[in-house]
Amino acid sequence: MPPSWGPTIRHSSHQGCILGGVPERISEVTALLAEVLAPRAPLTVIVDGGDPGAAAAFAARLAAAFPPSSRAWSIDAVLGLTGPGGGGSDSALNVLEPATDQVLVYLRGGPRNRFAGGDGERRAQVVIDHRDPDWPVIRHVHPSLADPDRWYLSESRAFFTARAANWDVKFGDDLPAYAKAVGEAGVRPGDTVLDVGCGTGRALPALAGAAGPAGRVIGLDCTPDMLAEASRAGRDSAATLLVGDARRLPIADATIDVVFAAGLINHLPDPVAGVTELARVTRPGGTLAMFHPVGRAALATRHGRTLRPDEALGESRLAPLLAGAGWVLTSYEDADDRFLAVARRL
Repeated sequence: MPPSWGPTIRHSSHQGCILGGVPERISEVTALLAEVLAPRAPLTVIVDGGDPGAAAAFAARLAAAFPPSSRAWSIDAVLGLTGPGGGGSDSALNVLEPATDQVLVYLRGGPRNRFAGGDGERRAQVVIDHRDPDWPVIRHVHPSLADPDRWYLSESRAFFTARAANWDVKFGDDLPAYAKAVGEAGVRPGDTVLDVGCGTGRALPALAGAAGPAGRVIGLDCTPDMLAEASRAGRDSAATLLVGDARRLPIADATIDVVFAAGLINHLPDPVAGVTELARVTRPGGTLAMFHPVGRAALATRHGRTLRPDEALGESRLAPLLAGAGWVLTSYEDADDRFLAVARRL
């Protein structure tokens, strides 16, 4: 393909890609990806995953986002390949071998467990939450393509803003699990407690109860809409609510006694940097409680994937990760009904 040509689109099995009337959120995501990838041309971008036809539609929209002056581009949606086991539909990303002139984009969503046995998402350099095709959200970009500062905060806010109003409706049954986890987090009367990524503040009343009237609780989240829901539920009476980035906490060094982090670490683009920042604000001897109301294996099954040994919250990975940041892992529980790991600040 001559360098002066613009993007071309090739896809198998699906037709009728919509090129006009693109919703604003799709335009934002495709424009950001085009900005990141355009300087790397000539390049082939392979889009896969999602509902049938989703990859073809997204590939068309991504191609349209590149400037006409872009050098040689090929943007493909490849679906319905026969996987290594033969006979079944598999993700193209499980079959194709990555090359230096390719970028693999995976659309997370579509039929549940469709690619559960493969590792397409793990091999992709870009992962997009595509459960709502009109509201795609970038969930991962390999650091070789873009520094997280270019996408992480805005995309995290886009992800949670769209879910804030229904968060407590969907996950309201988790409140007893939060209260139980707080009871095991080591909060003492008079402690200063930080709930990082507090969302709608489901842990805040229990944390305030444990810290008592002499203590202080801070609920921090990067998404204003989540904190607005916390206030609407009356949980602002239990804590000071702050909008902030967990990677750059607006809190002084060594001022926190207990950090409560529910579902945070697996959302950070750099878990090592994340737990290092949590260590910075925690007093020596302080506590970090990492919690999720569903165990890792059960959560992976819910999302249609399998656990891998190098995940940050795996026990063999988590202990050395924390140690490098100034923590020592003191307890670890990963059952079907919850995940709770507790560490002490050295």
